[in-house]
Amino acid sequence: MIRLAFPLIALAAGACTYGERPQAETPPAATGKCVAEGLAGLTGKTQSEAVTKQALRLSGAKTIRWIAPGMAVTMDYREDRLNLETDAHGKIVRAHCG
Repeated sequence: MIRLAFPLIALAAGACTYGERPQAETPPAATGKCVAEGLAGLTGKTQSEAVTKQALRLSGAKTIRWIAPGMAVTMDYREDRLNLETDAHGKIVRAHCG
């Protein structure tokens, strides 16, 4: 009986895996690094869908953050984000990456 039990125990122990856990799949690298050169032409334009598309195309950024006066914003830096600061009337006063 012991001779039969020993191989079964060995198989059961072998089925348990100790060691490295499977790694979570890493997300693909972010694309769309923002480039600030050439954005001066956006100054004075009013916030709109057309301006958003134009700004994305000009900057190469992946996302845009519209910042109104007095609006609370995070201080994190994201190389794929374009920040468009506006005045009280929604006109762009500053465009910068981050």
